[in-house]
Amino acid sequence: MAGPAALALDSSRLLSELHISFWLPTAVLTAALAIKLPSIVKMWRDPLLRAVGGLLLFACAVFVFAAPGTIAWTNRVTGVPNISSPWVYSLLTTLCASWLLLIIAWRNGLTDRAHRTRRATRWVISVYAGVIVALWVLFALADAPVERLRDLDTYYANTPFMREEILLYLTAHTVASTVTARLVWNWIRTDGLDAWLRWGLRLLGIGFTTNLFFAVFKLTAIVARWTGHDLDWLSTNLAPSAACVAATLVAVGFIVPHAGQYLQERWRVRVRHRRLRPLYLLMRGATGGREPFTLRATAELRLIRRETFIRDGLLHLSRHLDEDLRTQSYDAAVALGFERGRAQALAAAVTILDAAGRQHRPPDAGSEERSAEPDTTYLLREILAVSEALRRPDDIKAVRARAAAPAESVSAHD
Repeated sequence: MAGPAALALDSSRLLSELHISFWLPTAVLTAALAIKLPSIVKMWRDPLLRAVGGLLLFACAVFVFAAPGTIAWTNRVTGVPNISSPWVYSLLTTLCASWLLLIIAWRNGLTDRAHRTRRATRWVISVYAGVIVALWVLFALADAPVERLRDLDTYYANTPFMREEILLYLTAHTVASTVTARLVWNWIRTDGLDAWLRWGLRLLGIGFTTNLFFAVFKLTAIVARWTGHDLDWLSTNLAPSAACVAATLVAVGFIVPHAGQYLQERWRVRVRHRRLRPLYLLMRGATGGREPFTLRATAELRLIRRETFIRDGLLHLSRHLDEDLRTQSYDAAVALGFERGRAQALAAAVTILDAAGRQHRPPDAGSEERSAEPDTTYLLREILAVSEALRRPDDIKAVRARAAAPAESVSAHD
């Protein structure tokens, strides 16, 4: 049989684990708030962003003040046993109101000034403010002298006024979770949503649905107390776990669209930078220069510098471009079966390679009369397509060979 010391150690370990579980969603919620904060500050007048910021802020506050250690500290500082209960319940009720305000702002979009929207907003604020006032009044009327850090809801399930206080906050929580979850799941089916936004909505839907389990576990344990049964473990262990999982999913749901779009854009920039490398290397050989390099430069800045260097190099080679060769190469590419866009890129690649080699050779007699005025519009606009064409030396070789055969190239459009 375990001794008192072992039991105390086990209790302390369990309390510590629960404490850590409360801080995990707090960390994720704080990260989500930090990601959204620049947009919230920049566009403070946007009701949707204000609602998101309020939701994340109050969610963080709920888990900070619901941690057992914080509950004990609050009770000790105020000198009132269990005063944390109306305080935490008030924060949770405010969080529930922020869910509904988010739904109102989200559903109506830019029509936040419409009469219907303002009326719904006032209704939510009034009802949930009334709930918060009632929570404090009920606590003041109740007799709850024994401090309970983890099982207050079930311990005082039969205590007058404390019972009503507990049921009131759980009812407000259940209503907000149900309405929010239902509307989020409806919006997931909306056509035209960005893929990252759709995944974020799925996580939000799962998170708000999981929130319902928190209330279900709590209410089941309370009803069990009323009927003389002991299911306190539902309220003490499962309900907090459900709340932690729900909060983490909601936070990740807000992070995913922002982070996903950000990472996708960074990936697109890096891929484009890499795909421009063949044309960049050709311009380096042709001009003898290179793009500016700074160790701390962002991916966007490096891409801009590479594109600028390539276009400057093409302008440098423009006086050596042979428009007749480009026309012949295009006809040859079409004759070889390449589609129009690919044929244009291959013809441009052949012309640029020819110009890069020609600038190091003495001009041929009558070369000024041989070619029309070079047109660099396509080259400067479609540098990515040209760079991709340079990755296919066999195709370029085939086009060159076909263009060098006048009898065959003439029939390209026949």
